[in-house]
Amino acid sequence: MNTFTKAIAAALAFALTPVAYAGTEAFVAENCAGCHALSRNDAGSRAELLGPPLFHAGAKFRKDWMVRWLQSPTRIYPAGWFPPRHIESTPEGDVIDAASLVDHPALDAERAQAVADWLATLPAPEGVELSTDYTPAKVAMRMGQLDFRRFKGCVACHRDEPDSGGVSGPELYTAWERLQPGYLLNYIGDPDAWHDQPLMPVLEMNEQAVQKLVNYLYTIAETQP
Repeated sequence: MNTFTKAIAAALAFALTPVAYAGTEAFVAENCAGCHALSRNDAGSRAELLGPPLFHAGAKFRKDWMVRWLQSPTRIYPAGWFPPRHIESTPEGDVIDAASLVDHPALDAERAQAVADWLATLPAPEGVELSTDYTPAKVAMRMGQLDFRRFKGCVACHRDEPDSGGVSGPELYTAWERLQPGYLLNYIGDPDAWHDQPLMPVLEMNEQAVQKLVNYLYTIAETQP
């Protein structure tokens, strides 16, 4: 069974599993492991997965966001978790093969809350210390855009607004709503600590430069209607 077929089977099982399934941890293992790594030992090759690893979800995602997103999923990775599987080369350039992407199934409110509660217990990787003394501050939007798009080149892989920017990484115009500040600060500085095979390069930035990027993501969130 190939990865795409496994994903379809997992999605069907996810949607059809009754709410009375015995235990949230068992539900996650049964329905999520087909697309996500639930432990670092299960991470394997990036090409074997259809979604990001979840073994550090409690230190990465905001729980209230997880509850909402699991009920009404939207695409975070424009070209999927493994972009080469979903990108087609054309005379006009690379385009996303939308038909090859698998939608995440939605959960009802009760199950979404239970799954989010369980995921929120999963800690940061061993040895990672998350910053707790960061206070977000707005930056001038124009300067933040220049820093993100030109000076640091983040736009090559990420989008800071819909339909504008790279597709090999997650979109970041909803990053502040989705991700914990401590995760953003630590991951930007040391992605290797979170994944064994990150596509994110290790950028030589001091703490002030990292905070400037995170402040830009905060500013995007604060200026959205």
